[in-house]
Amino acid sequence: MKRWYLLYCKRGEQLRAKAHLENQGVECYYPEVTIEKILRGKRQSVREPLFPCYMFVRFDFEDGPTFTTVRSTRGVADFIRFGAQPKELQGSLIYELKQMDTSEQSLGTSRTPQQGQVLKVTGGQFSGIEAIYHEADGETRSLMLIKLINQPIVMSIDNKDLDLK
Repeated sequence: MKRWYLLYCKRGEQLRAKAHLENQGVECYYPEVTIEKILRGKRQSVREPLFPCYMFVRFDFEDGPTFTTVRSTRGVADFIRFGAQPKELQGSLIYELKQMDTSEQSLGTSRTPQQGQVLKVTGGQFSGIEAIYHEADGETRSLMLIKLINQPIVMSIDNKDLDLK
């Protein structure tokens, strides 16, 4: 009977481990999420593993590959164990994760305002005033136009201090 187990993979080698395990007839699953990141100065949506270096695998150790065969597959470090034997997982947990994966929930840090959008500053030294969104300034800050002494001035403000609702 096939059972679910949790594997620890070598850093950055989940895809390699998945390919080699699937060649052996092992069902593999690792949930991914879409995250907005700023790469080379541009905001991009990137797919990343929800649990880096971990992978759920399903196989029958009596019929299919043994624990030793799976553990010695390229890209795999070892099973997650409690005692001598690998810990068997509940299938319902994996199926719930798969359902969440199909609903495609994005975990961006915050929604991205449009250039020219007026936002209220809720914290920091400019708390309580309105500012115009200009552009992103890294992953956690934004360049905002603030009107001081009748002139718009570009200021870098922490995204947590902006009302992005």
